Amino acid sequence: MSPAEVGPLAVALLLLVAVAVVAGRAGGLGQERAVVVAVARAVVQVLVVGVVIGVVLATPVLAPAYLALALAVASGTSARQLGGLRSAWGVTGLAIGVGAAAAALPVLLTGALERDARDVVPFGAQLVGGAMTATTLAGRRLLDDARQQWDVVEGWYALGATPRQATAQLARTAAARSVGPALDQTRNVGLVVLPGAFVGLLLGGASPLEAARVQLLVLAGLLAAETVAAVVVTRLLARALVLRPVEA
Repeated sequence: MSPAEVGPLAVALLLLVAVAVVAGRAGGLGQERAVVVAVARAVVQVLVVGVVIGVVLATPVLAPAYLALALAVASGTSARQLGGLRSAWGVTGLAIGVGAAAAALPVLLTGALERDARDVVPFGAQLVGGAMTATTLAGRRLLDDARQQWDVVEGWYALGATPRQATAQLARTAAARSVGPALDQTRNVGLVVLPGAFVGLLLGGASPLEAARVQLLVLAGLLAAETVAAVVVTRLLARALVLRPVEA
């Protein structure tokens, strides 16, 4: 980014923050400070990540370490949203890791994406991020539903149902709802919005067909990663809930 671009970028960010703050205040959302802090953190984090990614791409041997760090941060972020469960970090880490790996392996094994750091790092990071979102959404939905319908779970358990059977319907509903946004994005790609990877590649000089190829891999990869992550986290949490009931 050239110095001439810094000024317009700063002004645009300030105006966007102002729009969000004014709209939030008008709607009585009470999150004006949160908006400012979130954008400020994003600016710092994006700059730092830009430097780190530059180092990783220049030193490919660091790519696994970067992806492992991304997985650890994503697991912790998701675990904090499932507060109160002692094993939450392990559950979210397994769900996110398995989801991202399940989506990355077919792409890498088939050679659909080059196996170099420049391609693997951003692709893998997107899979981890998508799996984190699905893990958080599915886990929170399951915990909320379990608190509201714990009498139903206890009834099944009292009849001799296994932990998986007693919470099966809650787990299925939570997992399905968490994958909904990914399904909507995949169904409507190009019709409602041009996804980030497609736009980024076009701005970077790639041909429309090359941008479309990568975007299709990202969309399908995210759908696979989020589906696997949602199923894994709800299965693990469902068992934990029966063995250690949530508080109403």
